[in-house]
Amino acid sequence: MFQDLNKKIEDSMAPFKELVNIQTRMLEELTRQQMECTKLCIEATIQQTRELQKCDSPTDLLDLQRTYAKDLENTLRLASESNMKVLQEARSEIEQMTQSTFDVFNK
Repeated sequence: MFQDLNKKIEDSMAPFKELVNIQTRMLEELTRQQMECTKLCIEATIQQTRELQKCDSPTDLLDLQRTYAKDLENTLRLASESNMKVLQEARSEIEQMTQSTFDVFNK
């Protein structure tokens, strides 16, 4: 009897455990991506600072700033797209899990 009850509890907790696993994977991937994005932004800033010393005119400075801004914009855009992909994948997994859980109750 106790074993049956224990099994029922474990079975009923399985979707919750899967939800936690999905969210954990999602957060780990988002964290990894954010760390990479931060690293790229810092490297771009360091490179821009180095190049700043080579500027001889206001035009050079303006060109340097434009290039820096475009590079930063591209880095942030790519990070945003990657983040959205991870979120969409997690959402899809959760929807599939939810649907399969409700399918069990409909039988």
